[in-house]
Amino acid sequence: MNSRTHTKLVHEGKYAAEVEIEIIDSENGWSPYITVDTSIKLDRVRESLQSGDVIAARKYARKVYELSTVAIRPHL
Repeated sequence: MNSRTHTKLVHEGKYAAEVEIEIIDSENGWSPYITVDTSIKLDRVRESLQSGDVIAARKYARKVYELSTVAIRPHL
């Protein structure tokens, strides 16, 4: 098995976070997959962002962003 790191962007509401994950490539021809621990890590970041707890999200994420609208297209 080979593994590689990947930066996953998790977006919830007005927040987004960059999370480093490990992707495992199977030698048997199966699709790449992530471990259960990585899945739990992504879930914790997502839950933290949903509740607005940026400090908790930062424990697992490399960077956390607060998003804002810069332009709105008028309705025609």
